[in-house]
Amino acid sequence: MKKTSLADIAKSLGVSKTLVSLVLNGRGDRHGISPHTQEKVLQKAKELNYTPNPIARGLRTGKSNTIGLIVTDISNIFVAKMARAIEDKVQEHGYNLIICSSDEDKERELALIQRLRGWQVDGLIIMSAQDNKKAFDGIKNASPLVLIDRHISKLDSNYVGVDNYESSFQAVEHLINLGYKRIGLFTITPTHISPIADRERGYKEALREHNIRVFQKYTQSIPFNDIPNAVAKSLKELLELPKPIDALFVVNNSIALACLNYIKQNHIEVPKQLALLSFDDIEAFRFSTPTITAVAQPIRTIGEEAVKLLFKQINTKSGESFKPEKIVLPGELIIRDSSQP
Repeated sequence: MKKTSLADIAKSLGVSKTLVSLVLNGRGDRHGISPHTQEKVLQKAKELNYTPNPIARGLRTGKSNTIGLIVTDISNIFVAKMARAIEDKVQEHGYNLIICSSDEDKERELALIQRLRGWQVDGLIIMSAQDNKKAFDGIKNASPLVLIDRHISKLDSNYVGVDNYESSFQAVEHLINLGYKRIGLFTITPTHISPIADRERGYKEALREHNIRVFQKYTQSIPFNDIPNAVAKSLKELLELPKPIDALFVVNNSIALACLNYIKQNHIEVPKQLALLSFDDIEAFRFSTPTITAVAQPIRTIGEEAVKLLFKQINTKSGESFKPEKIVLPGELIIRDSSQP
C-alpha cells in the first residue's frame, strides 16, 4: 500500500504542498494561514492516515529528534540493560532511539556511524570497538557524541563508564585476603578495549601488591565469538596443571556463565575446588548454585549520565564553546557463596 505523502494531501484539497507542510509542522499561524484552512489540512491528513517521514523532516530541518546508539552486542544482558536505560532517558526528552550492534567489528561500527549520520540523527552514543582515536577525529566534530563503557586513549570526547581498574583490583584483593594464591584470569578478545585492558591491569596489580607472582599461563584470552568452547578448553587446562588454579577472576558475565556450565557438567565444587568471581553482576548470579560473587556496575546511572551529557552538547548554542566531560563511576563488589572461605 502506497504511503500517503504531502503531495497527496495537497492534491485532495487543491492547495500547495508548501501550505500543507507549513500546517503540519505547526507554522501555519506564523505564515498567515487561516484557522479554517489549517483545520481542513489536519483533518485530511488524519483521514488519509498520514504519518510524517522523520528522515525527510531531518533533511529539511537538520533535526530528526532521533539519537543513534551503537553497542557491541544487544543480546548481552549488560548491554541490553544499558540500552534500555538510555532509551528511557532519551524518551523523556521526546526523542526516539535507533539501536545497532557492531559485533566488536571496527569497520562495521564505522559503517553504522555513517549510516546513522545519513539518517540525520541528532547525536550518537557509542560503545566502541575502536583502538585508535583517529577513527573519531572527524566524527566528534560533526555530531554530538558520548562514549560509554569504553574510553579511547587521547580522544577528547564525552565519556561515561565505571572504574574498571580499581573495581578489578578490589575484586582480586578480596580473593587474596581469603587465602587464594593461584588466581587465574579469563579475559576476552578484543583485549585492546579499555575495560578489558583495565580489568587485566587491576588483576595483575593486586597480585603484585600482595607479592604474588603473575603467571602468564594462568591468564587465558577467550575469543568473543567462541566463548563456550574456549572456556571449556581453557578451564580444563588450568585445573589439570601440576599446580592448578584455586580461584578464577573473569572479565564479564558471558564468560562466567560459560564457566558455570563447565563447572556443573564436570561436578567441580565451588568454592572448595575453585573460587569464582565475575566482573558484571547479573540476576542469574543470585539464583545459581552456588551464588556468584561479582562486581556490579551502575548500569542505569551510566546510561542516564550519558544521555545528560549528550543533550548538554546538543543544546549548546552555535558559537558557544563546549568542553567534553568524563564521568567515572565506582563498581560495587557483591560477595556471595562462590568466594566464601
